[in-house]
Amino acid sequence: MKIVIFGLSITSSWGNGHATTFRALCQALHARGHRIVFVERNVEWYASNRDLPEPAFCTVMLYEDWREALPAVRSELRDADVAVLGSYFPDGIAAAEEIFESPVRVKTFYDIDTPITVAALREHGATEYLKQSQIPGFDVYFSFTGGPMLQELESRFGARRAYPLYCSFDPQEYRRFEVNQRFACDLSYMGTYAPDRQPKIDELLSKPASLMPARKFLVAGPQYPKTLTWPVNVKRITHLNPRWHARFYSSSRFTLNVTRRDMVQAGYSPSVRLFEAAACGATILSDNWPGLDSFFESGREILVPADHRDVLHFLTDLSDDEREQIGSAAQARVLAEHTSRHRAEQFETEMSNALAIHRSPALARS
Repeated sequence: MKIVIFGLSITSSWGNGHATTFRALCQALHARGHRIVFVERNVEWYASNRDLPEPAFCTVMLYEDWREALPAVRSELRDADVAVLGSYFPDGIAAAEEIFESPVRVKTFYDIDTPITVAALREHGATEYLKQSQIPGFDVYFSFTGGPMLQELESRFGARRAYPLYCSFDPQEYRRFEVNQRFACDLSYMGTYAPDRQPKIDELLSKPASLMPARKFLVAGPQYPKTLTWPVNVKRITHLNPRWHARFYSSSRFTLNVTRRDMVQAGYSPSVRLFEAAACGATILSDNWPGLDSFFESGREILVPADHRDVLHFLTDLSDDEREQIGSAAQARVLAEHTSRHRAEQFETEMSNALAIHRSPALARS
């Protein structure tokens, strides 16, 4: 199939989790014989931080102005089998109308921010990238969030079919490496600054660091305020190129996962960092949220501290063998269920189902 994707970014992972998600999915789809065109608005903060300017697995169409880009966009859609509009695409509302008016056989929305989207739909009936009235126009509404929110998308907002397409990882990129001394530490955290996440980071990382001055802690991610103070034994990395992510996770005795408030309230919203860390055999400490146990078994595949005292207990009392067993169990779980190949297969299945509903001749090719 020819697949045209309108997404926030695939060329830059700076300050967003969309890029690594799109990269994993597109690479897996490409490996399975599909041709992909990725449409991305050329914005300064990504242009100056491009860590994958020319992906080998898709054609990137960068544009400056939507109106000027329309002839090229329409040309790509004219012979496409599938169109995918991603959440937070800067010209999403206009792009949805172009998709609807095109001859594309299967039209989909991929919501990498479902709880945020649904919250805006409940309050305003629209987001900056999607109107509620547009939702029934998509054959499939792919969601980063599973659980009860899928039913709400269908019953309240008119989605024809809401289907969970969780984030994933490329097992060739995310695997266990030898310890890299640049990232060696007792507890690490990777993530862009978010005000609603910071109190948990303070409780589950900064507080243990202040109480364990001889231990090493590491936080990687951009946009943290300069006024934010860290304990002296917390090392900071402003932005870490994805090519180092696996070594980062492989070098931490433990790594922390902290979830945005909207995702916690919605539940069933695993982050891409969660699966990537597990793929590297990292021993993960995570905040708790509804549905977490459908992805990892607490105590066997992941550790769920209630507060800093639990973190101190894990860092101090768990033996290396116990810690490594938990990391290995998490790794086995995600390799069995959450690789980019699994997501590509799920995507293909949904495309085949949608084509069958349309009774399209393209079904013979799927």
